[in-house]
Amino acid sequence: MYEKIKYLTAGDRSLVIEFGDEIEESVNSKIRSLTLALETEGIIGIIETIPTYRSLMVIYDPMIIELNKLIDKVKFIGTKMDKMELPNAKVIEIPTLYGGEYGPDIEFVAQHNDISIEDVIKFHTSLEYLIYMIGFTPGFPYLGGMNDKIATPRLQTPRTKIPVGSVGIAGNQTGIYPIESPGGWQLIGRTPVKLYDPYRKDPVLLNAGDYIKFVQINEVEFKNIEILEREGKYKVITRGRERR
Repeated sequence: MYEKIKYLTAGDRSLVIEFGDEIEESVNSKIRSLTLALETEGIIGIIETIPTYRSLMVIYDPMIIELNKLIDKVKFIGTKMDKMELPNAKVIEIPTLYGGEYGPDIEFVAQHNDISIEDVIKFHTSLEYLIYMIGFTPGFPYLGGMNDKIATPRLQTPRTKIPVGSVGIAGNQTGIYPIESPGGWQLIGRTPVKLYDPYRKDPVLLNAGDYIKFVQINEVEFKNIEILEREGKYKVITRGRERR
C-alpha cells in the first residue's frame, strides 16, 4: 500500500516523506497517521514533524540519529499505520462577515463564476473544510474541499497589506489571514475571531486535521465578537465531527 512513498532529503537535518502529488483527504489521512505514529513511537533524535498537503517533513538531529537509520525506522513504523486510529476531528465554526469593505473582491468572484454574490456566500458556507496544514504566517490554515463553482484566480498584483481575519480565495483553495500581511488572494469576507494570539496559552487556534465551517454573520454580530475577542471572552463554537 505504501510502495509509492518517497523519502527525500531537505538539507542536512530534514527528511521529507512524500505520499503523493495531489491534494486529497486520503493522502492527508496517511500523513496524519504517520505523524501520530511517530509521536507515539518517540524516536530519539526527531525534533519536529511538519505536515503539509501531501508530505511530512521530519526535522532531526543528525548527531543523534543518522538519516538511513531514521528512514528505516519510519518505514517500519509505516507498516503499522493501518492500525493507527486517528482521534475524532473537531469542527470549528468561523463567524464571517461577507462583502463590502470586509470582502472587497466578492463581486469579482461572483462575476468570474457567473453567479450572484449570494451564491458565493451560499457555496462558501455550505461545506466543512479540512485543515490540511498550517503555514505561510503563524496560524494560516490551508483548507481543502472548496466548491469549484467559486474557484477564482489570485490577484494579478498582490496587496501589500491585508487586514487581520480576511477570508480569501485563490484558485480552488480558501483560507484566512491570521495576521496583517501581504497577499494575493481574492478577499470575500472577514472574521473577528483571532486565529493567532501570541499572548494566549495556545497561540494558534486551529490544528491540521480538524475542520472549519464558515458561518455568515452581520456587522453588528461582527462588532460584538470583536469586543469579546479584545476582552479575551470569546469562545469559538466547536463540535465533534462524525466519522465518514
